[in-house]
Amino acid sequence: MGRGGLPRRGFLVGSLALTGCGGWGAGTAWAVEATTVIDCDQWGARPTSRVVTVVPRRPVKILVHHTATPNVPDPGRAAAELLARAIQTFHIDRRGWLDSGQHFTISRGGYVLEGRHRSLEALRSGGKHVEGAHCTGQNRVAVGIENEGTYLDVEPPGALWDSLRALCAYTCEQYGVAPTEIFGHRDFKDTACPGDRLYHMLPRLRSEVGGLLGKQVATAEVLKASWPLLRVGDRGAAVLAAQYLLRDAGMTEVVPDGRYSQRMADLAYSFQTARGSDEVTGMIGGESWPVLARPVHRGEGSDAERAVQALAAGSGVQRLPEVVTPPVWQRLLGTAGMPHQR
Repeated sequence: MGRGGLPRRGFLVGSLALTGCGGWGAGTAWAVEATTVIDCDQWGARPTSRVVTVVPRRPVKILVHHTATPNVPDPGRAAAELLARAIQTFHIDRRGWLDSGQHFTISRGGYVLEGRHRSLEALRSGGKHVEGAHCTGQNRVAVGIENEGTYLDVEPPGALWDSLRALCAYTCEQYGVAPTEIFGHRDFKDTACPGDRLYHMLPRLRSEVGGLLGKQVATAEVLKASWPLLRVGDRGAAVLAAQYLLRDAGMTEVVPDGRYSQRMADLAYSFQTARGSDEVTGMIGGESWPVLARPVHRGEGSDAERAVQALAAGSGVQRLPEVVTPPVWQRLLGTAGMPHQR
């Protein structure tokens, strides 16, 4: 029997007997508490509505999500399986997807469940990947891990964190993914997911996963470049810059006052809808910033240059280049770090 009385028909993540396939951490000896992955058959998944797509190459990153469901007190397996079934039903019946969108789900009790069919098989192979539906633009290149709960104001429980760390370590080992390539959903979309508290724990996750793989990750490497998430109630230079950038993009009804009001959210919503975004939230995050923060030439006299000036006034950046590019924008916004590819 395994952890929590689970039969070993499941799959062990982090077992020393299951070393990697010659990837990033090949040859390392890492001591991770064995975590059993409950596969789709074990938790009673419905058949997929269509055949899943298997990509014949390895993913290059991991995306961390939260389910944005209540932080339930029940840590048991039955509650974990109920959650997996509810997610699949919502994704198939309401979203119209062929199966659960994410590859794996971790319950608040630390149970790890396969999400989309064949994800476990692909992970075990180390050389193929199931196309997911957890983040448009990333589904063929990123493993999506849902974490049960809402982590805007609280941290995930220890059992969940331990399983997330172990699953990430094994995924990195199998696929040759560097632990520095662990991201949050909001890095690519205008969403609060995986919650403020869990998102700000990602540098720690990268560092601890690196430790499990036998490699110390430098502090500079765990701090990835990002974009700030702006939403109703926010104030300050970043909001003012976003307002000028929206005006630069044609939303001339935006009033640049540095306050993220409901009116501002409605206008951001309109901007996202016009662009055909699949996640229209009215927040400005990892999808809208890269579109808005275009290259700006010194002296062009545009609203975009006014956005640069609004940020430069309080950023401490001594000298601006002739052209402000995304890395400079992120420096001005205070979210610079190691770059990553979208």
